[in-house]
Amino acid sequence: MRHNGALKTTQAAGNAKDGAAGGLAVVLAAQADWRCAGAAQLANGLRSLRQRTLQVFDACVAAGALHVPCTDELNPPLWELGHIGWYQEYWIGRNPQRAAGIGYNHSLARTAPLLAQGDDWYDSSLVPHAARWHLPLLAPAACKDYLAATLEQTLALLATAGEGDDALYFYRLVLLHEAMHLEAAVYMAQALGVPLALAGAASDTTNLIAAHAPFPWARGQLSIKKQVWQLGSAEGKGFVFDNELGSHAVPLEAFGIDAQCVCWGDYLHYLQATASPLPRYVRAAQASAGAPLHYEQQVFGQWEPLQLDQPAVHISHAQALAYCQYAGRCLPTEAQWECAASSQSDFAWGQVWEWTATTFAPYPGFVAHPYRDYSEPWFGTRPVLRGACRATQPMLRSAKYRNYFMAQRTDIYAGFRTCSL
Repeated sequence: MRHNGALKTTQAAGNAKDGAAGGLAVVLAAQADWRCAGAAQLANGLRSLRQRTLQVFDACVAAGALHVPCTDELNPPLWELGHIGWYQEYWIGRNPQRAAGIGYNHSLARTAPLLAQGDDWYDSSLVPHAARWHLPLLAPAACKDYLAATLEQTLALLATAGEGDDALYFYRLVLLHEAMHLEAAVYMAQALGVPLALAGAASDTTNLIAAHAPFPWARGQLSIKKQVWQLGSAEGKGFVFDNELGSHAVPLEAFGIDAQCVCWGDYLHYLQATASPLPRYVRAAQASAGAPLHYEQQVFGQWEPLQLDQPAVHISHAQALAYCQYAGRCLPTEAQWECAASSQSDFAWGQVWEWTATTFAPYPGFVAHPYRDYSEPWFGTRPVLRGACRATQPMLRSAKYRNYFMAQRTDIYAGFRTCSL
């Protein structure tokens, strides 16, 4: 699902006027356990995500953002859209072992594709990133027809799939895959200034930097006792990503950790104290000559007041480390983060992805699942992020979920919290 350091796809939502039926952080049965979802819940989730995927695509078309520059952060929207349909057909409609779950046998051939050129165009494991700008891809209307056909095919097969974990494994996989692409499309819309509505957008609160006291850890730190934490997941009921399996004991010394992510007020104090540049999408402004300095953040092409009590976002791993060094703190390890998130009721997470001090690596006994390129190619090349962000769909929100991006990325909705040394 991730390639070239990015989650691959254009994702969904309407324009800023209609709010895309309430914004991108739409609650899709938010309290439900999506990893154990049955056939009916999966069908509803697939329909809802597809609607939003198409809404984001339409917003890109309306904003004239269908043709995007060739960068590591982006993919052509038409390629992304087609890839979603291709991925679903590849693992469901064309997969004669769709009921086998992780017991899938790679040596068995698939059936013929609905789109003859599909494998040549949309197989992200085989099509180089830069080549995607030079493919004779389907026109928008034909691409939408292809997605409609693949979804219809998937839903018809799902209706007779049964309710066991093996029978539903690939349906859960394609649901989570499209949720990732839906989120990645939000990153793209933000980068390109495409108008979208995102629930919980900035309000008109005043944000004078001088009014904010620095360093929240001094007043919002959780104390975690010395213990042995069982990191990761064990085999059990429901869907588990391959990189989460391999539950193992990690000794933890006692440590303190921020109850919340570092907020803009604290981060701006640090930038001023160190004469560091402002991060991506942030600017300093004055209402008039001599007026107090205030800060604004660009949100889907519009400048809005920066809320100082909200988590700092679009921060790179290096920027997070620099703040920690200045504050005499450090980033939490993956085990520290999971321990605190799972054991402390006051541990607030979910507004931004959070950088950790841990490099993405396999847990003991790692075995790649059927989609082999999901984890293994990226081991050792990027830090782990934990948590979720405002654009993360409910089915991806889990304290066990391991996200991973190149350390220099600032287009993603990433922030951080700090730990005691």
